[in-house]
Amino acid sequence: MPNTRRFRAATDLYLKTVTTAHRKLLDISGGRAGTRFKKMPTLALTTTGRRTGMPRIVILTVPVVEGDDSYLIVASRGGDDISPDWFHNLCADPAVEVSFQHGPKQPMTARVLPPQERDRRWPEVVAAYPGYQTYQKRTTRQIPLVLLSPRR
Repeated sequence: MPNTRRFRAATDLYLKTVTTAHRKLLDISGGRAGTRFKKMPTLALTTTGRRTGMPRIVILTVPVVEGDDSYLIVASRGGDDISPDWFHNLCADPAVEVSFQHGPKQPMTARVLPPQERDRRWPEVVAAYPGYQTYQKRTTRQIPLVLLSPRR
């Protein structure tokens, strides 16, 4: 168990460092750099911390863009056995804000896809970035997909 805790702590530190650096790159460049990663567009997702009530921002890739205003994202955490904190936050409160490719923040609603819909959409995600299939093979949990849509 201690090795698992150490691995999670290292993963948490790595993810926080990468997100902070990515956010700074977007801000410093005014969105001219950092709006794509691994050939996918990126977005800044703001959730409400389920324990703190504070806003939490994470930069994520978007494997599937639907129309002009809906985004399918993946709660992979690199294939870890636990889902990312942002996923738990949006499960607790699906009212989120999204800044797509460093654009203005938009109020959105997050919806975790049920298993059958998730399975139907998974090939689209893997087609956009085959690494997601590798992430799925690393874990026994089914990696969730989340649809972000404009708040009505």
